[in-house]
Amino acid sequence: MDRIPAVSIIIPVLSEAGGITRTIDHIRALDAAGTAEIIVVDGDPGGSTIGAIKAEGVHTAVAEKGRARQMNHGAALATADVLQFLHADTLLPSNAFALIRSSMNDERFVGGAFDLAFDTERMIFKITESYVFLRTRLTKIPFGDQAIFIRRAYFDQIGGYRDIPIMEDVELMKRIRKRSDNICIIPEKVRTSARRYEQEGVLYCTLRNWLLQVLYGLGMSPQRLARWYRS
Repeated sequence: MDRIPAVSIIIPVLSEAGGITRTIDHIRALDAAGTAEIIVVDGDPGGSTIGAIKAEGVHTAVAEKGRARQMNHGAALATADVLQFLHADTLLPSNAFALIRSSMNDERFVGGAFDLAFDTERMIFKITESYVFLRTRLTKIPFGDQAIFIRRAYFDQIGGYRDIPIMEDVELMKRIRKRSDNICIIPEKVRTSARRYEQEGVLYCTLRNWLLQVLYGLGMSPQRLARWYRS
């Protein structure tokens, strides 16, 4: 009988052929015991990213474009009791799996996430990291780039991610908070790429993201917000 994995890592991708191998190799290097199931869900009907995967044992699928749809699709394929949703350009800390296991052994928590760091030493990103640290602890609402993980049974019970074009991570966490359920914020950092900020302009990208968060908090629909954000 095949061993059931401890965690299913679901990676929604779109045009990530250049970096997906690095992400998978990093996961495998951290998971020497082979306890993680890796599921990559491509939003490109042609499967351009999953076609670039050479590693064996990685589960791949194509789903309709949209991060929420792709993550829900991956969750439906998962076999572990814990789901982790990982961005393709984000690397987990070295002890990630032990930390997830420890968190999920605590019945107080239905899920969790990590602190955030960027793969650059530029001061504006250090300021952003500090802002994320404070925001996460004040609101208990981590974002998707913080490698959210959640119990599979609980995820299914609350209906997974809402099919919205943006803010699906925030909406999920707000639902959890509304139910008075608890998530664990792990004080170890995932390291995510600063490439989008560099490409679009650091100041513009930072201010736009903050504005989108404020407008969503004030009740603007994700459909309207998506006009200012390319998912």
